[in-house]
Parts: sequence; structure tokens; C-alpha cells
Amino acid sequence: MIYIYRHYRICLQIDYRFWSVENMVEAARARLTPGRIAAFDCPEGVSQAFLWDAVVPGMALRAAAKGRKTFIFQGRLEGKSLRMTIGDAESWTLELARRRAREIQGEIDSGRDPRVVKQERTAADEIKRAEAEASKAPAAEAWATYMEHCSTRQKRPWSARTHQDHERLADPGGKPKTRGRKKGEGETTQPGALHGLLQLPLVKIDADAIESWLKENSYRPAVAEFGFARLRAFTRWCARQKAYRGQVDTQAFGDDNVKEQVPELKARTDRLRRSDLRAWFAAVRGLGNPVHAAYLQITLLTGCRRGELAPLRWDDGVDFAHNALHLDGKTGPRVIPMPPYIRALLVDLKKRNQAGPNIVSLDGTRPAWKPSPFVFPSQTAKSGYVEEPRYSHEKALQAAGVPHVSIHGLRRTFGSMSDAVGVDLPHGVVLQIQGHKPQGVAEQHYRVRELEELAPWHAKYEAWILGQAGIEQPKVEDFQPKAVTAA
Repeated sequence: MIYIYRHYRICLQIDYRFWSVENMVEAARARLTPGRIAAFDCPEGVSQAFLWDAVVPGMALRAAAKGRKTFIFQGRLEGKSLRMTIGDAESWTLELARRRAREIQGEIDSGRDPRVVKQERTAADEIKRAEAEASKAPAAEAWATYMEHCSTRQKRPWSARTHQDHERLADPGGKPKTRGRKKGEGETTQPGALHGLLQLPLVKIDADAIESWLKENSYRPAVAEFGFARLRAFTRWCARQKAYRGQVDTQAFGDDNVKEQVPELKARTDRLRRSDLRAWFAAVRGLGNPVHAAYLQITLLTGCRRGELAPLRWDDGVDFAHNALHLDGKTGPRVIPMPPYIRALLVDLKKRNQAGPNIVSLDGTRPAWKPSPFVFPSQTAKSGYVEEPRYSHEKALQAAGVPHVSIHGLRRTFGSMSDAVGVDLPHGVVLQIQGHKPQGVAEQHYRVRELEELAPWHAKYEAWILGQAGIEQPKVEDFQPKAVTAA
């Protein structure tokens, strides 16, 4: 017994880094117990000492010179020795350490390197933690990424108008209003239709959440239908992205309860009738705001969308030399003719813009004036151009005794009355001036109308509408424009 004890003490004082596994196991092996673990320390003069477990081969308690104790496992893989740390002896129980040692031996027996297995588990855990954190983030963050991708990186990027529509849907509101207000509205903007829903994590935007959102917005069916369609497109995009695909439920939009809440929109039919034209033109021309008066008349005579005409600039939008208007709309840039009456309205606006308001101060001096770059300027709108002509239009409709017609209804009037013109006006001409996509194979591939080919038809159409209103079309010398391409 004395000999065995002395041999054990000598083995503990040897640096075991230079010993083989077999030698170390023979040197010190005992059934580990909590008492032995507590009593085992690293002898002086060595950096570490091992107490090998007699229950699980390869497992040991390692005591470092600084006092730290850890469970380790040492074995052989493909003829080479490997050592792995299991865990701190203060944190791991003996049974858990033995269980982990057996798992490591099992991985070695199956031909796998337990160190690689541990790295794979760690990477998988990090991915799960990242996914868990992402699942807590509001969907608005993914919405911003979606907008950036669709506006810049996809094959057919969004137009500026489409990007703006999506910004408005997610807008938090609370900003001072710069456009006209309806009766009873506050001084700040309201949150966008999808703002509240996008504050939820993606995983929370399920069938119940969408159904509840549709019910809350049932009082404005057009907004609800518009937002629903954009939200569905957004979730489908998320389902294709590695970062979000496990967080979205694309099947929620097909839920029967959800589909029952989606509003069925009726097509709007508001427009001016032929019998309204005389009173409407008289009332609009009598408006005290010449900019709004010109804007409304040109909208009717061109069928433009309000977002195409309002930001028109003098430098790159109006070409008096070729009697052409350069527009950038929903279907992309296009050039349309400038018939005589529209030209006269624009010439008048140009003169007013250059001269400035007829204001004289008390000392007889005129204030400094800087012409606006916009054709339809506004002193109050943040953008610098007309953003809300509805008030002026409603005022003109009341004066004319005409039922409500929206600004878009003027565009609808242009398209609808083309069938009543006393000339054989090609339907494709109307669509091209309005900015619709060509319809049919012939229009898409075999009807290429240049500006000089559109101009005579547009002038005839303008003359017919003015004739219904009792207005004589101005005479313009050499109205027929020269060929010009889109800017």
C-alpha cells in the first residue's frame, strides 16, 4: 500500500502533456465522486493535473495551477489523440459530465470528429438565436428592406409613384398637413393604412391579424383593398428571402374568413357630361386662382393623371418650339402634343410666372420675385407645385351646378368623350395621349405614332370639346410640330 501511494504521488507531479493517454490512465484512475472532486488539487510545480474517471473511460477531472477545475474528455480518432473540454466542474454535475463524455465517445465511434460536431451545433444555435431575434423585430424593418430592393435592385424597379405609395402605407403620421383638409380633420397627417399592422413581428401577421385589420378599415374600402394587395405581395417576397421565409404565413391570405372581409370595389364612373362642359369651363375660367384654373382645364384636355401634370417643369417639361409636353407617369416618360388652347394657357402662365404678383408695398417698391421652375407653382405646398386642387374644383362645380366630379374624373371624361367626337378619332391615339399601356398586339408592336402624327388628332379633339363649351380655339401659326423624342 505504501508503494502504491508513493507511486500515485509521483505521477501527479509529472507534466502529463508529455504522456500518452494509456500512461495517464494507468497513473491515476479512480471513481469520481463529489468528495474526490472537491479534494483534488494541482500539485505545486506543474501546470495541471488529471484525475481520471474509472466509470467512463477517457473522462477526467483537470485541475489547473490557478485552481480552476474542469471536466475533460480524451480519446483517439483515426489514430490521433484528441482532447475536448466538457465544462467547468462548478457548473456541470458529475452525471451530466459523464453523459456528455459518453456522447463524445459515441461520435468518435461513428467516425465523426466531436470538435467539428460541436462547431456545427454552435453555428446552428447562433442561427436559431438570430432567427429568434429577427422574429421579434417589427415587420416594418422587413418592409423597408422590401422597398429598397424593389426600387433599386430588381429587374424592373418600381417607379417613384409606386415607391411613394408604399411609403404612405407605412407612414407613422403626425406630420403637419401641407395639403387641403376635409371638414373635421386635424392639423397633422394620419398614420398609413398598414402602419399599425407592420409594428407586429412577421410571425404575428397571420390570418387573425389580417382579418382584424380589414374589419378596422372597412369604412374605407378602397384603402383597405389597396393595402391588402400590397401586403400580400410583401409577404410573398419575404417567403422567397432566406432571412424571412420561416416567419411569414402566405396561406393566411387564402383563409376563408380573410377573403370574406376583403372589400369588393365598384368601378368609379364620375365624369362630366357633354351638357356640363359649357357651365364647367365658365366656372373654372372664373376662378380667382389662374394656376388652378389652367391646371384643371389642361387635365381635362389631356386626360393626364394628377401626379403627371402637377410637377411639370418649364425647363424640361414644356417645349414651345415643338408644341410638346414631356410627362413622366405611371407607364414611364412620354411626349404628347400641345394643342392651341393648351398652348395659350401655358403662355399665359409663363408670363405670370416671369412677372410675379402685382403687389406694391406702401413705399411704392415691388418685392423681389423669383420665377418658379414649376408650371403650376404653389406658395404653400412643400413641394413647390400644386398638390391639392380639389378645393378650387369643388368651388367651380358648385358654381356650375354640376354634381361632384373628382380630379381623376376629368381624366375619365377625356377618355369617355372620345367616342362622341365628330371625327374618326382612333382609340389608340386617346390611349397614347392619356398614357395607357398599348392594348393588343397591333398597338403594342405595329402602331408607332410620333408626335407629329398625334398632334392633328389631339387638336381636333380639343376643338370639339371647346366647341361644346362655346369657346373658340385659338389660331396658332405653324402648329404642326416637328419630330421630337422623349426626354
